[in-house]
Amino acid sequence: MRGDYGKVTVIEGDTGHLTFGRSQTTLGSGNLLKLLQLYCSNSGARFAACLQPYPARLEAKDFTLDTDNRLHNILRATADDPVMRDTQDIFFDRTYWEPAMRAAEKMGITSALGVAVVYDGHVHGSWARMRDRADKQAGALNAIGERAWVQAYVKVRRSWLAGSPRADLRRTVYRMDAFQRLIDQGYWGLELPLVALGIEISVDSMASTPHGCFDGPQPGSRILTLQTPLLRGLDVRLVQLGLSERGIDIMADGIFGQTSVKLIREYQAGAGLPVTGVADIALIAGLCA
Repeated sequence: MRGDYGKVTVIEGDTGHLTFGRSQTTLGSGNLLKLLQLYCSNSGARFAACLQPYPARLEAKDFTLDTDNRLHNILRATADDPVMRDTQDIFFDRTYWEPAMRAAEKMGITSALGVAVVYDGHVHGSWARMRDRADKQAGALNAIGERAWVQAYVKVRRSWLAGSPRADLRRTVYRMDAFQRLIDQGYWGLELPLVALGIEISVDSMASTPHGCFDGPQPGSRILTLQTPLLRGLDVRLVQLGLSERGIDIMADGIFGQTSVKLIREYQAGAGLPVTGVADIALIAGLCA
């Protein structure tokens, strides 16, 4: 499990506002702009032209982007681009992983589970405050030992999240519950395979195409119709993105369901085309041009 590279989230009350990517970087922090600038600086970035209208609004922290469906769909589609996936890996390593590793090393945390807890604190926020609170309540790590300190930190952080006045933070106690379960099971080395939050983490799952990403089929290689099971793929996502670019309110999730059929019918009717709800090769070529 490598994370959801196309995850777009807007949580009511979240000071970060629009949030995107494998490790969820935000409009409010300014890091979303930095991520997209890094991506667009690569000459091979497939969606750089689509993103061209947005840097100024991102820099101004224009919070109307929280509801900009066109931008959200472009962000979802970028996850299908290996350039974006590589860019996110580089960016999030620099922004969160490397500082977390330095913090863990400074404290003397060496277990895989302990490092994961530190990393989560850097990604989720308020790491230093919770670290100091754990020190105050349970004692410093060099006094009580790594495992006791990590358990204390998880307990302190869970209590802080559960008691937060922000509903969005209260809902994230599951993160600490997942760590507590791993602690209870003694998985300090995080040996693979293992299951966390109902998700398999193994060598095979980490080598597979990331969740929610599509490497094919290419647009025009098949006709898109409502089928069972539903058609999924890059071609579906790009057709949906094409509709979005034309002002149609659709989520570019890469799944060709009844909503896609309905909105294609509406597009066909408006364009004077036969109203079939089917994306034939000609329609796909027009929408994906």
